[in-house]
Amino acid sequence: MDVGIEIGGTKLQVATGDPSTGKIEQIYRYRVDKAQGASGILAQIEQTLRALPYPASRIGIGFGGPVNCATGVIATSHQIGGWSGFELLQWFKDRFDASVWMDNDANVAALGEAHFGAGKGYKQVFYITLGSGVGGGLVCNGALYHGNAPGEAEVGLLQLDREGNSLESFCSGWALDAKIRGLLPGLPAESPLKQLVGSQQSGEAQFLLPALSQGDPHAAELLREYADTLAWGLSHVVHLFNPQVIVLGGGVSLIGEALRVHVQEALPKYLVKAFQPGPLVALAELKEETVLVGALCLLNQKI
Repeated sequence: MDVGIEIGGTKLQVATGDPSTGKIEQIYRYRVDKAQGASGILAQIEQTLRALPYPASRIGIGFGGPVNCATGVIATSHQIGGWSGFELLQWFKDRFDASVWMDNDANVAALGEAHFGAGKGYKQVFYITLGSGVGGGLVCNGALYHGNAPGEAEVGLLQLDREGNSLESFCSGWALDAKIRGLLPGLPAESPLKQLVGSQQSGEAQFLLPALSQGDPHAAELLREYADTLAWGLSHVVHLFNPQVIVLGGGVSLIGEALRVHVQEALPKYLVKAFQPGPLVALAELKEETVLVGALCLLNQKI
C-alpha cells in the first residue's frame, strides 16, 4: 500500500493512493496541537499507519520546513517545536517495514501540480505557495530541481529591497492580514471589508474575497497592490528559470481568478523585452490534496 503524508504547522494529513494516477483513496486529516510539538505529530502518524487495513509498503512525505532529503534529517520547523535535527527517515525505518522518501512540502506540492494539476503537460513548472509563509518548488521535465542542502527555490526569501524585506514579508498570509488590519481604521463604516472583519484580530485575509464579491473598491485596490508586488517577486523567477507556467497555491490563492488575472497582467511590466509576455499564471488545482498527491508522486521519482 502506498501512503502520502503531509506534515504541516497547522494540519497533518495521511492518505493512501495511486502514484501512477494521482488518485487519493482515503484521507485522514488532523489538526496539529502545537503544545504537543513534534512528538504529538509522530504519535498520530504512527497510530494512523498502524490502523490502516494493509501495511504501508512505500511512504512519501512532504514536510513543512527545510529538510535534507538525502539524509532524511529535518533542518527545522518555523512553527512546531521538536523538529530541529530530527532524523525523520530513521524514525520511520525503525517502526515500519516500508521504503520512505521525503522532501520539503512546497517541493512536493510542485511535483503534484506538475504531474496531475495545473502544470500537467508543461516541461518547466514553478509552484509558489502563498500561505502563512511563502515557499516554492521547480519541476523540470517531470523531476524536481534540487540545489545544495538544505534547500532551493525558496522564492519567499527573495529580498525586494536593501532593508531585507522579502517577498514573504510582503505576500504571506500573515503579511496580508497585517496589511488589512492597518487599513481598516481609515475605511468608511459602510466598507464591506471593514464590516466583514469586524473586531477579528487575525485571519483578516479570509474576508478579502467576500468583500471583493460585494464590490468593495478598497478591497479591489488592496488586491491589485498585493498582486503587483507578487508579480515583481515572480519576475525574478522568470529571469532565472523562465518556466512555462507559474502555479499559485496556498491559502491566499483561494482568492481565485481575480488574483490570477492581476498577477498575469502585472508580470510583463517587470520582465525584460526578451522574456515577455512571460509564462502562463495558473491557479493550483489539487487544493488540500496538493501535498498528498505530490508525496505519492515522490514515490515514482524514486523507483
